[in-house]
Amino acid sequence: MAIPASKKITELTIRGLVLGVLITVVFTAANVYLGLKVGLTFATSIPAAVISMAVLSAFKDSSVLENNIVQTVASAAGTLSSVIFVLPGLLIVGWWKGFPFWTSFWICAAGGVLGVLFTIPLRRAMVTTSDLPYPEGVAAAEVLEVGGQAREAAGGNAPPETREGLLAVVYGSIASAGLAIFGATQVMASEVTGYFRLGRGASGYDMSFSLALLGAGYLVGLSVGMAMLLGLLIAWAGAVPILTSLTPQGPAALGDFVTSEWYHKVRFIGAGAIAIAAIWTLTKLAGPVVRGTIATMAASRGKKHALDRRDVDMSPFWIGVLAVACLIVIAWLLQLFLAGTPLAGQTRTLVVTALPFIFIGGFMVAAICGYMAGLIGASNSPLSGVGILAIICCAVLLISVSYPDAAMRKPLVAYSLFITAIVFAIATISNNNLQDLKTGQLVGATPAAQQWALVVGVVAGAAVIPPVLNLLAQANGFVGAPRPPTALAQPLGAPQANLISALAQGVIEQRLEWQMIAIGCALGVVLVLLDEALGARKWLRLPPLAVGIGIYLPMSATLPVVVGAVIGHIYDLWANRRRDPEHAKRLGVLVASGMIVGESLFGVVLAGLVYFMATGAPLGLVPPDFPPAPIIGWISFGVLILLLYGWMMRRSMRQRTQPTHPGGRDAGS
Repeated sequence: MAIPASKKITELTIRGLVLGVLITVVFTAANVYLGLKVGLTFATSIPAAVISMAVLSAFKDSSVLENNIVQTVASAAGTLSSVIFVLPGLLIVGWWKGFPFWTSFWICAAGGVLGVLFTIPLRRAMVTTSDLPYPEGVAAAEVLEVGGQAREAAGGNAPPETREGLLAVVYGSIASAGLAIFGATQVMASEVTGYFRLGRGASGYDMSFSLALLGAGYLVGLSVGMAMLLGLLIAWAGAVPILTSLTPQGPAALGDFVTSEWYHKVRFIGAGAIAIAAIWTLTKLAGPVVRGTIATMAASRGKKHALDRRDVDMSPFWIGVLAVACLIVIAWLLQLFLAGTPLAGQTRTLVVTALPFIFIGGFMVAAICGYMAGLIGASNSPLSGVGILAIICCAVLLISVSYPDAAMRKPLVAYSLFITAIVFAIATISNNNLQDLKTGQLVGATPAAQQWALVVGVVAGAAVIPPVLNLLAQANGFVGAPRPPTALAQPLGAPQANLISALAQGVIEQRLEWQMIAIGCALGVVLVLLDEALGARKWLRLPPLAVGIGIYLPMSATLPVVVGAVIGHIYDLWANRRRDPEHAKRLGVLVASGMIVGESLFGVVLAGLVYFMATGAPLGLVPPDFPPAPIIGWISFGVLILLLYGWMMRRSMRQRTQPTHPGGRDAGS
């Protein structure tokens, strides 16, 4: 039940902002690592809400609304970190050698704050009066409401449900971090890889023992998991065998040969499919977004003096001040970037060209991403597709005002990535902001308080991203980027940054696998038609974007996600037969979130060890080719999955025998 407007209750507090910032720091570091490794990030709202309820239960005057502010601040960690899908491209194309702190900070901060501001006029149409489902926003509100009611029934102390939720996050974190540590010793293999002949061609398999990816599979669900499996089959059972049968192997080893065909050709089929899926999604959303924006503007003119605090946004004065400040910072960043480059003589033209693209394109992106997040959730929203369209539009715009001769091509590629990074920061925050506002609407929060809280979260996340990126760049490096001498660990894939960089180079330098992209576009049309047909029959849908991602990402990054989606679906089917299925599923969400956090944080710690100890295996106890390592990996992976799901099932069955708190309600009602 939402808090009434007339009730005075603690909401925007210093302790809530501080706790939110601390959670943001941890989750941002985890998301940066996960995103660079496999191209996925996780939503942080629900685990942040659980942690907040556990910590703030020590204060008698804490409230549901204060906990909501904490999760709003912390949710910036799950979204702003997605800027790493573009920013490492500046290293990949060889323009930057590291991430300058203040430049990177202001890219994230200015773009992120604009993302918050751009979604303010969309709130009434897309949240207040909309029937969009907002799956993550509703789930976070459910967690907050159940926790608040249980705390009231427990006399103001942390109730068992809250402690249990915190335990779920902790157990998932310990398990995934422990497995990752065991893998770092090399006693256990972190993944198993093999290549084989398939007729006249060849293919391979690559399974990583990653609980983080397994948890991501649970969170994305069966539909996305099966779509990624279809993408894997198209790539590794179709395209790779066909292309390897048509291409001479030469002196290359079979593994190198197969990997080269996938990397240089097959993944661009995935890029084409992703582009078509993104265009189709944007086409479907164009009408609702325009109508929603018009309705919002009309509502704003009709309600200049809202008396209900639950319908009060940030004041127009502060919206204007922050927007102008962000645009001034962005103009300064663009001028700073161009200074000293071959493009310096065209600074005025290029800045004047870029600013409207960032502002107008950013608003369109904010509306589109906000709508998509409301429709399918922030975690499933196709940000990569938006990034692909943004970089192509930006590159085409730049070559229309600056001829890309030999000396200008590399600077133009870098400048297009720089601009797109700012637009992407806008997209990532808008992708999340409306989800937070939906949570706030359901619990009776003040929109203005949440908007200010998210600004705080953006600034905190922006301060964390550059040093974490620098650490990972120095210790691991990125696939496709020049290898620094300090990078001794395995390079991180940075799949989206590689794709977006390749597209920028393809448009400006005219050296892209257009044939493979065209095949991918044709495949994308088929996938869109298939998905629409499945939807019309009410069957399990196969989102075209997820299929394209399954083709584009390495198998080691997608196969564990598929496994996690299948196991999670089986668990959910079991949960549906319990007395309180929502309680069981909420435990699943929290354990899965913990899996992601634990392994990702250890990845950041390991990168620090690699950098400071100057060795690629600082925890290695045996040689990397230790014979029993693969078998030990399979056993360890399987045992931890059984232990975690066994704990969740036992807790869910125990809940069945516990009475509902008086004055409250069941989580599943």
